[in-house]
Amino acid sequence: MPVLRVEMHPGRTIEQKRDFVRAATKAVVETLVCPPESVEIIITEVPKDAWAVAGKLKSDG
Repeated sequence: MPVLRVEMHPGRTIEQKRDFVRAATKAVVETLVCPPESVEIIITEVPKDAWAVAGKLKSDG
């Protein structure tokens, strides 16, 4: 059972998430040759004040 974990900042619409999981599931099914029912995707939204790059919070711009 493939499990994809995706972390992103909040702000995407539910329709964008639907489109993403549909496309990602299709890619997994085609690449790994498995049924779509076996593909699980977990989306975690991480606020910019809890995400840092190069020692700087993303919320600090």
